[in-house]
Amino acid sequence: MFHQPKVMDHPLHFAGQLFGVTLVRYFILAGIPFVLFYILFHNRLRGSKIQERTAKNTDFIREIIHSALSSGILSIEAMVVIATPLRSHTLIYKNLSDHPWWWVPVSLVLSLVIHDTYFYWMHRMLHHNSIFRYTHKVHHQSTNPSPWASYSFHLLEAVTEGAIVILLAFILPMHIFTIFLFTITSFIINVYGHLGYEVMPKGLRQSFLFKIINTSVYHNLHHSKFRGNYSLYFRHWDRWMGTENRDYVKEYDRVQEKRFGKQAD
Repeated sequence: MFHQPKVMDHPLHFAGQLFGVTLVRYFILAGIPFVLFYILFHNRLRGSKIQERTAKNTDFIREIIHSALSSGILSIEAMVVIATPLRSHTLIYKNLSDHPWWWVPVSLVLSLVIHDTYFYWMHRMLHHNSIFRYTHKVHHQSTNPSPWASYSFHLLEAVTEGAIVILLAFILPMHIFTIFLFTITSFIINVYGHLGYEVMPKGLRQSFLFKIINTSVYHNLHHSKFRGNYSLYFRHWDRWMGTENRDYVKEYDRVQEKRFGKQAD
């Protein structure tokens, strides 16, 4: 059964538990694809690789160290809204019966939509010339990202990244389990965005979803070019604000052609 943390639990003790869970989750969800794509099936999956060059072991170590530190920050922020008296002022609810059962998946989808909006504007702010070199530059040291880069943030950026949980707690009724699902779902998508390989099926290109969702190529372009493609899950904010990389579709087609051969427009 999913543990319901009590407000009276010692906050620091609970933060330590959250840190352990967050760190284990990071090493499992980032580590498994890293082993598969970068070690076991590296040669077989070469055609799916977005950038031809390969990152160095020192890059992976740097990403892991920063991600471990970021995990601590994210855990503290989650603890603040889950296991302190502040929780009583949030919209987090304990009993599933407090809302209809269908609200769990609906609130999960809504949380991702809200997060995408939050992330787009936060991300653009971090790219401002007066801020970038003090914070976001750490993440952009990974010009050829790997799954380990998913949480590779400067500590100040980790604070802004984790603040989404605090925001959601005050604007959207969410069961504690839904918050857990949100953190898992968002991290899996984040790992995919930093994978360095494209794994989308051939049919995506001709489907309506291609115009809606981001791909690994989409975020990889942001890391290699440093500009454009600021959104996390969906393409609409970049398209509306004119910040989508104009070469995205061509780059996506190039990678997919390596995998499947020439595709019809």
